[in-house]
Amino acid sequence: MEFSQDDFDRLLMFEHARKTAEATHARDPLDADNLTKWGEALLELSQFQTVVDAKKMIKDAISKLEEALMLNPTANAMFSIGNANTSYAFLTPDLDEAKSYFDKAADYFQQAIDEDPNNELYLKSLEVCAKAPELHMEIHKQSSSQQIMGGGSSASSNAKGSKKKTTSDLKYDIFGWIILAVGIVAWVGMAKSHVPPPPPPPPR
Repeated sequence: MEFSQDDFDRLLMFEHARKTAEATHARDPLDADNLTKWGEALLELSQFQTVVDAKKMIKDAISKLEEALMLNPTANAMFSIGNANTSYAFLTPDLDEAKSYFDKAADYFQQAIDEDPNNELYLKSLEVCAKAPELHMEIHKQSSSQQIMGGGSSASSNAKGSKKKTTSDLKYDIFGWIILAVGIVAWVGMAKSHVPPPPPPPPR
């Protein structure tokens, strides 16, 4: 799947945020806010990776966010780590394993709500997280049937390419669901509060 111009702009924005956070961390490893930004940038960038690389990047994001929580337990860091666990769960085909990540996500969303009880995004995220296992089953059921159809439709050399494309499309479907379901994940808050928006496109 090719990136749109908006996707490419977001990729550049969050790659810049990641590099900035990494440089800041080298100077001040105890800056919890910077670690949160770093984790959020990694979570966003994971959407542009293969499933295997995305899971590694999300694990790295979780690690940064956990470190931030140890230094300064803010509602924003709790919310972001909830999002990271939700994203990881959706990329995990085994439902039992995925449920453990959904459970962790729910715990973090609840902690964020305890810190900031009137935040509608936190409340909505917890509400949707309760329905996430059902959504997970539906997504992975569709992916299985797509892969069976994709794999069986052609015995030619196109079979591999078609299966690869199906897997890639599925990953974007999953991330689309995550963004839709969790309510415009970490990047919205991050784009508003931490990173300047990308410049508007030039007039045509």
